[in-house]
Amino acid sequence: MAVATPGRFIWHELLTTDPDAAIPFYERVIGWTMMPWDQDPAYRMFAWRGVPMAGVMRLPEEARAGGAPPHWLSYVSVRDLDATLAEAVRLGAMTYVEAMEIPSVGRIAVLADPQHAVFGIYEPATTGHGSDDLALGDFSWHDLATDDWKAAWEFYRTLFGWEYDSQFDMGAMGTYWMFRRAGGTRTLGGMFNRPPEIPASHWLPYVFVSSAHRSAELVGRHGGKVLNGPMEVPGGDYIVQLMDPQGAAFAVHAQSALEPPPPTKKPAATRSAAARPGAAKPAAAKPATKKPAAKKPAAKKPAARKPAARKPVKKAPPRTATRARGRPVKKKPAKKR
Repeated sequence: MAVATPGRFIWHELLTTDPDAAIPFYERVIGWTMMPWDQDPAYRMFAWRGVPMAGVMRLPEEARAGGAPPHWLSYVSVRDLDATLAEAVRLGAMTYVEAMEIPSVGRIAVLADPQHAVFGIYEPATTGHGSDDLALGDFSWHDLATDDWKAAWEFYRTLFGWEYDSQFDMGAMGTYWMFRRAGGTRTLGGMFNRPPEIPASHWLPYVFVSSAHRSAELVGRHGGKVLNGPMEVPGGDYIVQLMDPQGAAFAVHAQSALEPPPPTKKPAATRSAAARPGAAKPAAAKPATKKPAAKKPAAKKPAARKPAARKPVKKAPPRTATRARGRPVKKKPAKKR
């Protein structure tokens, strides 16, 4: 659901080579249902109990030609898209999709940060305040794997006003740096320096599910892959990082209270277990710079999430012609039919 509160992750899109195959996969693994978007039949939406959660569209040919694989795209809410876009470019970002307006929905743009991680910005047409409460089927966490997390943090802190939340020492793998939106009550996610096995900087979204182990089982059964996990994270919650049959990476998170006992012994914790969605925060070392003024929340929450009893929204962000890698798109994409 689009809300005007800035700094939230408020929408997600799956750009894939085969939407017709991807939709039933996510319906089975996550439990989403598919609903149409009345402004464009080629753009469909995943929903949870009638509430739109994400969009799905075909990866544009131009993006494929530029080397973009199937991927998930996360949008962050802003109050003034033009000002945010100008500031992002000043800070070293590249524009992949210029500012565009979608009637009754809002305005969007797609960028790559200075280390080439792709993200979207979204100025909603509607106003409101939303909720930080966790809701099944929604997105609960976001990882940024990047070349230099300190530089990335300065970029996003300046652009969105995000605040330091806590950090975790991963030993030889370095620091896992967690953040929240200004005035937020939950952690949005974390960022870290990517290891060699991760080929490029990127954002990885997590979906809140009832069982990470069950999702991992279903992914394999329906043609996807388990990339990492399931694993227990500090506080007892579970996560697993996955790939759909078309090659788009995503992850799921389950709270310990909902997660059934694992069928076998717990996998050894790796980098991803450092800190994850819903996990109780480890004893956090204070950052080198001065401590932000905001209070430290008890746990994390996704950006811009829907409360348990929200009304379904009939509008959703538009289809976009993004690319995960390749040359930036200089001209404004054509409006949808």
